[in-house]
Amino acid sequence: MLSKTIEKALNEQIQEELYSAHIYLSMAAYCDNLNLPGFAHWFRTQSEEERAHGMKLYSAIVDRGGRVVLGDIKKPPTEFKSVLAVMEQSLAHEQKVSASIHKIYTLAQKEDDYATQVMLQWFISEQVEEEASVSQIVERLKLVGEKSASLLYFDKELGKRGKE
Repeated sequence: MLSKTIEKALNEQIQEELYSAHIYLSMAAYCDNLNLPGFAHWFRTQSEEERAHGMKLYSAIVDRGGRVVLGDIKKPPTEFKSVLAVMEQSLAHEQKVSASIHKIYTLAQKEDDYATQVMLQWFISEQVEEEASVSQIVERLKLVGEKSASLLYFDKELGKRGKE
C-alpha cells in the first residue's frame, strides 16, 4: 500500500513530467518557427518521452493502490532568445526534475518504501542520461555557434533522433 505522503509526492511528479512534455512541445514549436526541423523533432521526441514518464508514475500509483489526482499544467514559455537559450533552459529544467525525483527518493527511504525506491531508480538513471544528452548539445552549440553553416548540419543530426 502506498502512503498518502508518497502518493502526494508521486502525483506532484506526474504534474512535473506532464509540464515537461508541455514545455518541450513549446520549444519544438519555437524551433519549427526558426526553420530548424531537426531541433524541433528532438524536442517533440523529448515531449513524448516526458509524457511516457508521467504515465509510468501514473501506473506506479495505481499498481500500489493509490489514487492519481491530476492538477493544472501551467503555460510554458513560448518565446526564447536563441536556440542555445532554449537548450540551456532545457538543461536547467532537467536538473530541476532530477532534484524533484531525488527528494521523492529520500522520502521513500525515510518511509522504508522499497517499492518506490526501486521504481525511482529507473528515473534516476534516466535523468543522468537526460542531463548528459542536453549538456552535450549545449556544449556543441557553443562550439558551432548559431550563425554558422554548422548549425544546419547539427540540426540535421538532431533530426535523426529515434529514427536510426
